Amino acid sequence: MASNISGTPTGGQTSRRPFATGWTVFAAVLMIFGGAMAIFEGIAAIAKDDLVVVTRNYAYKMNTTGWGWIHLILGILIVLTGAALFSGAVWARVVGVAVVGLGMIANFLWLPYYPFWAIVLIAIDIFVIWALCAGTTRTD
Repeated sequence: MASNISGTPTGGQTSRRPFATGWTVFAAVLMIFGGAMAIFEGIAAIAKDDLVVVTRNYAYKMNTTGWGWIHLILGILIVLTGAALFSGAVWARVVGVAVVGLGMIANFLWLPYYPFWAIVLIAIDIFVIWALCAGTTRTD
């Protein structure tokens, strides 16, 4: 097997990395940050319902305490998956895309309750999904 100047194998073969690098680390950091924001969002909705403004005639109307529990649980899952991404495991990337996708849907449905926060989290989720799908483990 041929190797380049730095001693890494060439020829398109993949190698096992002990830690994640590049876009995966970027996605992990954003997931931990976005998950923590979702946790705070959930706690705010559970603890004090009058903190969240509820609009009338919204198609996906739900009790804000229920939304709070959804955001709290999703936030915890997103933070745990983000931490698992630092290991470089492929399963963490797959689970990360799924959990962040669910978080994006939850934040879309949360738009009438807290629009600015929901838009920020949706933007973070878009960057995370892109980073998880763009990152590779090939060493060429």
